[in-house]
Amino acid sequence: MSQTLIDLVRRYTESHPGENPWMTAIENVGILRSDLPKRPAPLLFQPSLCVVAQGSKQSVFGNRRYEYGPGQALVVSVEMPAFSRVAAASPDEPFLGVIIGLDRKLMSEVLDSLVTPVKVSAQVPRGVFVTDYDGPLADCVMRLLRLLDTPEAIPHVAPLVMREIAYWLLSGPHAADVAKVALADGRTHRVLSAVHALRAKFAEAVSIDELAAIAQLSPSAFHRQFKALTSMTPVQFQKQLRLLEARHLLVSGTANAETAAFRVGYESASQFSREYTRMFGAPPRRDAEALRQPLPE
Repeated sequence: MSQTLIDLVRRYTESHPGENPWMTAIENVGILRSDLPKRPAPLLFQPSLCVVAQGSKQSVFGNRRYEYGPGQALVVSVEMPAFSRVAAASPDEPFLGVIIGLDRKLMSEVLDSLVTPVKVSAQVPRGVFVTDYDGPLADCVMRLLRLLDTPEAIPHVAPLVMREIAYWLLSGPHAADVAKVALADGRTHRVLSAVHALRAKFAEAVSIDELAAIAQLSPSAFHRQFKALTSMTPVQFQKQLRLLEARHLLVSGTANAETAAFRVGYESASQFSREYTRMFGAPPRRDAEALRQPLPE
């Protein structure tokens, strides 16, 4: 990968005090750095382009594992939970990355403006994939980072670069997957509507039949297409969302374990504790206390 991008990311982290991730002055653009490998951590991915400049990462969505290193990017087109870790990093060669949020409205506008329509199949697209970024797409990432040196130019230039990024994604090797998620109608949009409904109602008892009705599919077809898009079953998706929200409540101190369990939809505190321990590696109280401890220097 370009040494220029490595230098830009590293210089920013060394000249701006703060914590990882650094949220920059450009909306929806963040910078990542880690001097050491990290254990898998659960998190909720937003639609984004996750670029690696140096080092490597691994992310697991349901039953699918994605590994990506320099010159590669993880593209996430649907909000969904995952486990992610820094796989390769050292003090001499830290992991360096850039996260660029994707606006589906902007993607849809660019898609509609293309002279040559993107050819899409009838299959449900993958909501996550790894792609190489080079040429114009890599140039866009570097131009975004250079803009950070001229804050007065950001509101005028950054939106144009974001639109260009959307264009290159919609004209690249994975254009069909990106396009089907950006489409404003069709079967994929209905499945996405069900995904968003489950995201909004994750603490409620939502049935497969109810979600299938939103997607206008039979329960079996919906289950199959939901898993094709997210790499998870609806039950797995909902469970991870519940546990991530419970962890947030515990760490923030707004609820104890029993209260958090019921607030995210569990009827049994013991079941909540078992599943929480299985996902995070420690019981709720101990895990929250550990996360509240200050990081060692």
